Amino acid sequence: MTWLLPDLSLRLTHYRPRSRHARTAPSVLTAVRVQRDTRAWRTTDLLLGLAVPGGTTARIVRSEEFAAAVAGQVLRSADADLALRVVHRTLEEISRHRHDLGAWLTSRGVYEIWPPL
Repeated sequence: MTWLLPDLSLRLTHYRPRSRHARTAPSVLTAVRVQRDTRAWRTTDLLLGLAVPGGTTARIVRSEEFAAAVAGQVLRSADADLALRVVHRTLEEISRHRHDLGAWLTSRGVYEIWPPL
């Protein structure tokens, strides 16, 4: 399940386990660049994100992949700056909500239950 939060430059993803007995994976907030035109929305994955397991501290993920893309100039410097700003701002905001993704979404005006049933 994936939601796009374009005003925040974030994509929120929750992976459902294949087995009923498997542990649930954390929700992941990924920094994205969003481009809109009249008929479509396009996102560019900026290779940096936050894993929010629920009940424990959120953590930055994919930092090695992000660093390699920056070092290899695969990721433009403007996109790298955007990714860092978005991830650090979001981590700070989620920390203020005691790492409760639902409370953070509510503070941002999203009243749907996450993850959706």
